Amino acid sequence: MVANGVVKKNRVAAFIGAFVATAATLSIAVPTGLSQTRQEIRIDGSSTVYPITEAVAEEFMNGDTGTNVSVSVSGTGGGFRRFCAGETDISNASRPIKETEIAACRDAGVRYIELPVAYDALSIVVSQENDWLESLTVEELKLLWEPSAQGRVTRWNQVRSSFPDTEIVLYGPGTDSGTFDYFTEAIMGESGSSRADFTASEDDNVLVQGVVNDPNALAYFGFAYYIENQDRLQAVAIDGGDGPVLPSSENVEQNVYTPLSRPLFIYVNADRVESVSKLQEFVEYYLSRPDLAEEVGYVRLPGTAYDAARRNLREGRTGTVFGSGINTIGVSIQDLLDLEGVE
Repeated sequence: MVANGVVKKNRVAAFIGAFVATAATLSIAVPTGLSQTRQEIRIDGSSTVYPITEAVAEEFMNGDTGTNVSVSVSGTGGGFRRFCAGETDISNASRPIKETEIAACRDAGVRYIELPVAYDALSIVVSQENDWLESLTVEELKLLWEPSAQGRVTRWNQVRSSFPDTEIVLYGPGTDSGTFDYFTEAIMGESGSSRADFTASEDDNVLVQGVVNDPNALAYFGFAYYIENQDRLQAVAIDGGDGPVLPSSENVEQNVYTPLSRPLFIYVNADRVESVSKLQEFVEYYLSRPDLAEEVGYVRLPGTAYDAARRNLREGRTGTVFGSGINTIGVSIQDLLDLEGVE
């Protein structure tokens, strides 16, 4: 288990530094100068899952010079659009696949294998210069971010009377982000329900930079980006009804950081597993390296979960366990294991 603040800075700084803030879709392909004999594995999707996948890709290619793994970032929604169009082999996702995406994949004849790879503590953060915002209730988060707040809730003392009479400045993921989908559903009760007067970006590093120097700013994004920048940011404790709780590996494992704990996934094209010989080898390697998920700041699953994921991969078990109206908000690690049939 990783304690708060323990992370391999050199690796995390390297892949966060690779982001280009002005790009709508970011792509990292390592190494370059490839010969045509190399097999290509194409990955796109969530910026939250990106740090894990890029770390795995880097380590895999260090030991396999015959494969190039390219990892792009266009958000969970953008990644699924490419995946369901057959353009990628793997889709990184910070939420389960939606019904509309299931239909798109089905219509295109794309079968997929759903594999949970880690857990995240979706983090609410403010600047280290902020000396007054230590916690928020779920109700206050809703008051702050709900659609009706736009143009109406603009000063911090409107959220809580003891807060200063200063301007609210908000940063958050763009609408293609699975983090946006998950946060809005968890806090507002409806995916996509949010005020629009905030600075949005699919690049979490843009959100970090926006908050760092503004004591009146607040943002939300994946735990790994908070861990990497905790010398410049501070996390806000969230009160889901039983008192304020900070995001941490321990609190995710104990299921007390609610409702903002969530599973992270990769979706693998089942037919490509058969036609791209290195794809199964790469995914098996991915599932054998939960230490890399931990290294970049996320929570590894129990070993039995990765064993079950490998079985699902080898047996070609397709589809999602999150269909038929199953609520994905507040799914604990044990709930996830139960859904996946892990004993």
